[in-house]
Amino acid sequence: MTAQVLCEIDDGIAHVTFDHVAARNAMTVGMYQSLKNICQDLAKNPQVRLAIFRGAGGKSFVSGSDIAQFSDFKTGADGIRYEEGIDDFLSPLATLPIPTIAVIDGMAVGGGLAIASCCDFRIATHDARFGVPIAKTLGNCLSAGNVAWLVAHLGVNIVKRMLLLAEMVPAAELQQQGYLLSTHQPDELTQASLDLAGRLMKLAPITQKVSKLTLARLMKSNLPDCSDLIAECYGSADFHHGVAAFLEGKPPTWSGK
Repeated sequence: MTAQVLCEIDDGIAHVTFDHVAARNAMTVGMYQSLKNICQDLAKNPQVRLAIFRGAGGKSFVSGSDIAQFSDFKTGADGIRYEEGIDDFLSPLATLPIPTIAVIDGMAVGGGLAIASCCDFRIATHDARFGVPIAKTLGNCLSAGNVAWLVAHLGVNIVKRMLLLAEMVPAAELQQQGYLLSTHQPDELTQASLDLAGRLMKLAPITQKVSKLTLARLMKSNLPDCSDLIAECYGSADFHHGVAAFLEGKPPTWSGK
């Protein structure tokens, strides 16, 4: 089963594709590492003016992280290391010195929502949905940095609906809210992304770089240490039960322990 992140550069645009179609482009650790490496390489390439990120298969952007990896977690410390790793993997994307566009077919869930939120602009199909339904699926949590980034882009009320109610929010609402720049029919997405890329590439690149990196630094300033909360969640019986139930295809029963 293919699980990779691909990058092709064409006429100053990097086209980055998440290719794990059999799992709706769920991110493995190897894919996260590839994404980090690609972004670090793009940041050093003066020939690249813009990057477009898209999931393969036409049905999903990224559906989250590969759940099987959580089977090896034993204590809350494993969760702290995992969440620190996700922050480390995504930081080069959030701080790319060029404009970035996420093209979302179908859904952006969990890690997919985080990746889309690290991009500067998002366009999606009309039927796309967005969320982090971990309160219904695994019973884990997000890092303080990840939550802060989502709140900055979506607002605290929508993030609470995603995290506390496990809601999947439709594209129409997120376009009205401003998270999505526009929505399109599936066969219009590619051209819409290229049209947006054309607009961005006509503008001053240093102004774009300085502006987006200033915003990124503001969003990450003064983050609290929430490692105790992450350890409590990943060390809970509920989390271990949630992972096992997910992998067995059964609904979890939460105990609050």
